[in-house]
Amino acid sequence: MRDFHALRVAGVERLCSDAVAVTFEVPDDLAGVYAFRPGQSLTVRRPGDARDERRSYSICAPAGGRPRIGVREVPGGLVSSWLVHELRAGDAVEVAPPSGTFTPDLEAGGRHVMIAAGSGITPVLSIAASLLRNPRAQVAVLYGNRRADTVMFAEELADLKDRHPSRLELVHLLSREAREVDLLSGRLDGAKLRELLPVLLDVPAVEHWWLCGPYGMVVDATEVLGEAGVAPERIHRELFWVDEAPPEPVREEGFAVEGSEVTVLLDGRSTTVTMTKADTVLDGAQRSRPDLPFACKGGVCGTCRARVVEGEVTMRRNFALEPAEVEAGFVLTCQSTPATEKVTVSFDD
Repeated sequence: MRDFHALRVAGVERLCSDAVAVTFEVPDDLAGVYAFRPGQSLTVRRPGDARDERRSYSICAPAGGRPRIGVREVPGGLVSSWLVHELRAGDAVEVAPPSGTFTPDLEAGGRHVMIAAGSGITPVLSIAASLLRNPRAQVAVLYGNRRADTVMFAEELADLKDRHPSRLELVHLLSREAREVDLLSGRLDGAKLRELLPVLLDVPAVEHWWLCGPYGMVVDATEVLGEAGVAPERIHRELFWVDEAPPEPVREEGFAVEGSEVTVLLDGRSTTVTMTKADTVLDGAQRSRPDLPFACKGGVCGTCRARVVEGEVTMRRNFALEPAEVEAGFVLTCQSTPATEKVTVSFDD
């Protein structure tokens, strides 16, 4: 079930001047629908919004807790400004069920390193707290911010460290505030990671790396880990756009056809539409199926993920799917244009 449901706000906690954590109440009859895995996200929209503005926010609660999202205000953001400054306990918010594959195997244990910047700590907090319930798991969190007063979840991270002093390593870096140790000052970029990682970690012994933050940080971290010989399947990435625009999509119009019959499968119902080479699968199909899931339409959040079961598409860009998912036929429909006369994609897989 992918429908939005109006959930009551159980509480709004101020994290810093421009960020809050919002906890939702879930009725008993929807408990299964909103059961989440750590690292997943919730797509929200403002009730009565005729423009259907929706945004995806990562869940910051550990597995089994009430759904709780971390929201940092984006200047001029229609949804984030409302959530950060206007939302109150008792208000209703339209929320879609959890989605996303930025999730760990909680039973496996092992060594995990999480590199986050700014609001990228939101899913990392959920993943770290959930992993540490397994006594065989070890976690290191490298967290970059501008100043101490911009750190989201500072107290919760400190509490987590106190509860697991021998299995959690927590390292804060500040880019616009001096630290006593020079190593911990500066941006969490490629140069800093090349300096930090050999000092703090046994890189070859780490089984999983979790990267979450702005585009530049995630790309830099991926490059540094690749230089260190870390296999791509051990690197998990999620992006948050902050100060920078995403790169322009790669357009491969030569592979598209003039017109295609595209069939979408969602919740067991099939719908076929005709679309042009200029249409993405999501935009074209939404004219007949407005219930199709989406949030960012930028190739970042993964909400519109579906599997191609017939035909071919051209995916312009992808910042949400793991290589194994792409290999299995999954695409981001907001970035995919038809490349054959007939295409079928399933949102139910």
